[in-house]
Amino acid sequence: MNKGSFNICLSVLLLLGNSFTQAQQKNIVINEKLAANSEMLKVKIGTAWMGKISKFKFGDYAVVKSKLGWTVNTSSANLWNTKTESKTENKFSFTLSNNTRDSAIVNALSNVLVKELHAFKLFSSENFEFYIGPDDELLMDAHIFSSFITTSSNKDEIWVLRLEQTEGSEADNKNEGVIGNGERIINIMPVSSNKYGDDSRMIPAMGYEFIENNESLCAVQYYGGGALGGNKNIVWIRSDLEPRLKLILAAAMTSLMQLKAP
Repeated sequence: MNKGSFNICLSVLLLLGNSFTQAQQKNIVINEKLAANSEMLKVKIGTAWMGKISKFKFGDYAVVKSKLGWTVNTSSANLWNTKTESKTENKFSFTLSNNTRDSAIVNALSNVLVKELHAFKLFSSENFEFYIGPDDELLMDAHIFSSFITTSSNKDEIWVLRLEQTEGSEADNKNEGVIGNGERIINIMPVSSNKYGDDSRMIPAMGYEFIENNESLCAVQYYGGGALGGNKNIVWIRSDLEPRLKLILAAAMTSLMQLKAP
């Protein structure tokens, strides 16, 4: 290979490598005003010991105490197993510190309900299979997540986060939530890196953005996209928010990261 051909090959490899790196670094698309008025905080995820959640840490915020309950599974089916129903419940709690005297206390509950129809193979031969019952169908896959947040400086004020993800022929397709304290309501909307259709990865980066009165307050990326996106969590919190609201939002986003943890 002559020197000119070598230089061309090297340039192509560098270009491909740079394009691959940029694709791997693509994050969720958040509101421009939020991006301009917040610091992008990369989340460090410490080891999750037995009976504990992961030790999330970003900026001045860190999980200092936690408890992870047992996952409880129950299931039922009809005689021929053509209709099944399963339920999964999990609880966890944690305390989030922000390097001040204040801290957030979080108690969370996750419930999953799955209802399905299954065709039952009665017998089969070389050229024929005979089934009874309905065709395979997902009737409902409902994931309801609730998180209750208080602060050590004001334990009488309770913020409640509720996130619903539902799909199936008997369900309204949803992927949204809210957080509020009785006076304020903040919507939680799903966002991804493929908002404008320019992320060609099979699995884009995914997260949630918190919006109140059309103003974006914060955002969390719980998955970075691609095959190895589980360790690319990022948080944005608007810098002009008052400290206690920042703490509450940070606690809410931490509960969502734990919910979505691989």
